Order: sequence, then C-alpha cells, then structure tokens
Amino acid sequence: MPLLTMVALTALAVLASVTMTCALCIDRRQLRRTVDESGRRLRDAAPYLGLAALIFLTKRATHGYSVRISRAIDWNITDELYAAEGEFVATLQAIVPEATLGFFSVMYMFGFPFLLVAAPILYFALPSQRHLKALLVAYVGNYFIGAICYTLFIAYGPRNHLSTVDGLMYRVYPQTQDMTAAISSNTDVFPSLHTSLAIVVLLFAWRSRRAYPLWFPIASVVSFAVVFSTMYLGIHWAFDVVAGIALGVGTVFAAERIVARVEGDTDRGPARDERGDGISSDVGD
Repeated sequence: MPLLTMVALTALAVLASVTMTCALCIDRRQLRRTVDESGRRLRDAAPYLGLAALIFLTKRATHGYSVRISRAIDWNITDELYAAEGEFVATLQAIVPEATLGFFSVMYMFGFPFLLVAAPILYFALPSQRHLKALLVAYVGNYFIGAICYTLFIAYGPRNHLSTVDGLMYRVYPQTQDMTAAISSNTDVFPSLHTSLAIVVLLFAWRSRRAYPLWFPIASVVSFAVVFSTMYLGIHWAFDVVAGIALGVGTVFAAERIVARVEGDTDRGPARDERGDGISSDVGD
C-alpha cells in the first residue's frame, strides 16, 4: 500500500474515532458554547498552540540532521538495554495469542494518533483552557526530550536485535512500515514516545474525569493497548516503556506547574467546568 494511501487511511480512522468520542463526551449545549467562544479560546491558547507547532515542525525539519549527529556520536546502548531485561519481549510474544495481532497493530498505528488528537479537542471544549495549555506543554516536553535522547543514543528495538523476536506488525502488515519509516528512524527507541505520550493523555483524562466521565475509560483502554503493543510488536524494549512512563509522568507534573507560573495563577482550587457545574479542576484533582 503506497505511503499516501496509508496516511489517508490513518487520517480517516482518527477522524472517525475522534468524532465518535466527541459525540459521546460533549453535549449539545457545550458544543454550542464552544462554537460561540471559539475565537476567544483560540486567542487564549494561541501561544501554546504556536509553541507546539514550532517544536513539531522543527523536530520534523531537523530529523535528518539528528540521525547524522547520532551516527557521529555513535553511542549505541542496545546491548545495555538487552542486558537489563534479556528475553522479556520474546517471552511476551510467545505467551500472547497471535489472534490479538490485528488489534494491537490497529492500536499502535491508529490508537496512538487518536489519543494525541482527541485530547486537545476535548479540552478546547472546556471554558478554561488550562488543561489544553498544560497538555500542549507536556507534548512539547516529550518531543523535546525525546529528540535529545534519540540524538544522543543509538538503540535498536528487539525486532532488530534479537532473532527470537518477530517484527509482527511489519511482517503481517508490511505497508505500515512505509509510514513509520517516514516519521522516525529504527534507532528512535529509547525512550518510547508512544508510551510517554499515551501516559500524558491518560493522566489528563484522569484529571478531567469529572468533566468527561467517559473519556477516562476510553483513554485508559487505548493507552494500555498502545503501551502494550510497543513491546508485543517487538518495537520497544520493556526498559524503553519504563523510561517512557517516567517521562510522561514527569512532563505532566512539570507542564502543570509551568502553565500555573506563566498564567500567574497558583490557585489549585476547584474551578467551574464547561457545563457550569463546578465539578472540574483547572490544574488537577
């Protein structure tokens, strides 16, 4: 399947899943108010949206340079990752039924971008943009730290390092490799950004669970599947996942405090949510 076809399929899958999630989580009154206040909210969040766009575009534009610098540094930590955990991923593949391959492949390819897109849309629909701002800062922190790590360290995933590990998704669905190769290198392993960003979305879903009761269980299932798929599909080591979890938690903690400092608001008391019920928190519970 050509790359453009795979991109189009991903976009359609994400659009459909995000639309369904918004229909489940956002009521008509909230939607109307969001439309009415969209200009003000966009202006309020514009600096954060601009920063996120700048970092993402810079990361994309400098990807080739990052790979060349990484090769020049030549700090290969693959053996150390293997020494830390051994055959864990191979054992995982051996005990998980292959019938689940399709599900976890879908979660890795489509579930991950669904999480990244759905979360900011939902938080844009809240009257306070605090969740959205902190989420975007956390995204930026993950990509920035991830870019540094991927430049400093050369690390090959289990499928590239161990004969006992099968690159399941790429073997059964080879068309997916064109898309992943277009946006990352096969040495972009430590830490797992799929894991860290899924954890970021999950933590914000927990913090906003009163405003969006259904979003937290949806994000929980998809996040767990994404994190698990990175190992089951032979793409990441368990150690990459552990590092990704730590990165996700750390960036959420830092992002909330950065936004509180920038906004000049250190009050962590309850704030009124978009539905006007006074049941959500701007920064956290």
